[in-house]
Amino acid sequence: MDEGGWPLPAGKEYAQDSVFRPENLLREARRQRHLPEIAVPSVCLLDPDGDVVRYLAGPGSGHRHPGWACYHTDMWVTGAPSGDRTQPLVEIGVVGNAVGASFAVLVAEQLHASGAGLVISITSAGQLTSLARPPYFMLIRAALRDEGTSTHYLPPARWAPAPGRLLTAVTAAMPALPERVILGRSWTTDAPYRETPAAIRRARDAGADCVEMESAALYAYAAARNRDVLCLAHVTNTMATGGDDFEKGHANGALAAIRVTAGIAGVLQAPAP
Repeated sequence: MDEGGWPLPAGKEYAQDSVFRPENLLREARRQRHLPEIAVPSVCLLDPDGDVVRYLAGPGSGHRHPGWACYHTDMWVTGAPSGDRTQPLVEIGVVGNAVGASFAVLVAEQLHASGAGLVISITSAGQLTSLARPPYFMLIRAALRDEGTSTHYLPPARWAPAPGRLLTAVTAAMPALPERVILGRSWTTDAPYRETPAAIRRARDAGADCVEMESAALYAYAAARNRDVLCLAHVTNTMATGGDDFEKGHANGALAAIRVTAGIAGVLQAPAP
């Protein structure tokens, strides 16, 4: 390796298991904090802005999960209809404030190790191309890799695509979801305050419709570990270059995010015809 070169992509052994594993960390956290070993809900939502968690902890009908052993976060649990009246409410575990690629993947690893089957991330995003008037939800079909975490899971490449099976199922069902969802691609960056005109132009020219901070890493993790992860952008702003940015709607978008999560879970968990 060239010691003066860029170190991140070099020397990665992608087929090797990690020595430090989420299961072991969670085991020790439960021991130290005297927590019961209780599985988390099969559907979990990453809420980087924390608006859903604040709603559930305040006026919403949420309760703390008694066994979530993450050192850095709490989990709140709620139920929501999937859209199929014949099915029970979807139980959703929500973890807030996991902002950025490395933190989001750290929590996603722990969620899957704790019993989650499907992890959905709904993150605030800045608009790059005008697909609709903000705020709106965008199902991210691929994310431009401009962060470091994904290179620890997959060799360098331009895009990190969503898991194909999940994307196909949800795309086909988008008209029936409880909130309007648009299909698009994002640019994942580690440095939101380095969104220079040149960087924005390159991302837009590559085909990105919005910018956010987690999705490329989450999709790389999903591919490397064969996990079910879907990422949505809640496009709320134009990088604060105008006025009235970052508005999410009623309850800061918490109710809409819960409805979308439950709707997607209903699609993916529906029995095969």
